[in-house]
Amino acid sequence: MRRLFPVTDVTDETAAPAGGAREWGLAELAAAYAYPGPGPRGREPWLRANMVSTLDGAAQHEGRSQPISCAADMRIFGTLRALADVVVVGAETVRQEGYRPARARTEFAAMREAAGQGPAPVIAVVTAGLDLDFSLPLFASPLVPTLILTGAGAAPDRVAAAERAGARVVTAGEGAGVDPARVVPALAELGHTRLLTEGGPRLLGQLVAAGALDELCLTVSPMLTAGDAQRIAGGPSVTLPRRFALKSMLEEDGFLFTRYQRERRGQRS
Repeated sequence: MRRLFPVTDVTDETAAPAGGAREWGLAELAAAYAYPGPGPRGREPWLRANMVSTLDGAAQHEGRSQPISCAADMRIFGTLRALADVVVVGAETVRQEGYRPARARTEFAAMREAAGQGPAPVIAVVTAGLDLDFSLPLFASPLVPTLILTGAGAAPDRVAAAERAGARVVTAGEGAGVDPARVVPALAELGHTRLLTEGGPRLLGQLVAAGALDELCLTVSPMLTAGDAQRIAGGPSVTLPRRFALKSMLEEDGFLFTRYQRERRGQRS
């Protein structure tokens, strides 16, 4: 792993073996991806997304992101989860990717305890119809109870089924579906301020359109897939493109690991 941006006086390859950059430890990755610290009013909610895309814009291959990922991407994936209070994911991604509960990782235990976090992040599933298999481990045997974000008009029988399975149902919309603008406030009310979404593309597109996304951690995979795979964000287009500023870029084995943050008023990239 080597840092391409921002450029520093100390190179990250100092301890590299001959012929290549060294592998970063988990503590270094955690520092590189740390959430913003508390401000004058305490810790404000911060929503980041973690996605992967090929050179030609595909977010998946044959419906899954794993074929376009790599070992370093999975290390960052695990680090981002370990830093988060909650992982927000769409119901379709839960079904396609076979989501399982987040696990406690020994190497991050002390860091999470010092940050006042539980042993593992909560998984929060965004769904309108609650068309989910509640017998799956994500609902039946999580380390911490899974959250279901849905609308006030969700079918009562499906809400009851989710609660019988041990999930906590949270209202984040007035109708049957979720209002993307209410996802962050609803989770913040539960004390979750370090937020991570792993998509899928439809959910990410909705969060972008609602102006809810603060940060995008995008892995650029050095692969071409062609075909008609989804982009990292789908759904209706925004009225004006939303500008994000590059904060960091790492590289390993041809993969680029970028971190962009939303530009605030008066901010320059």
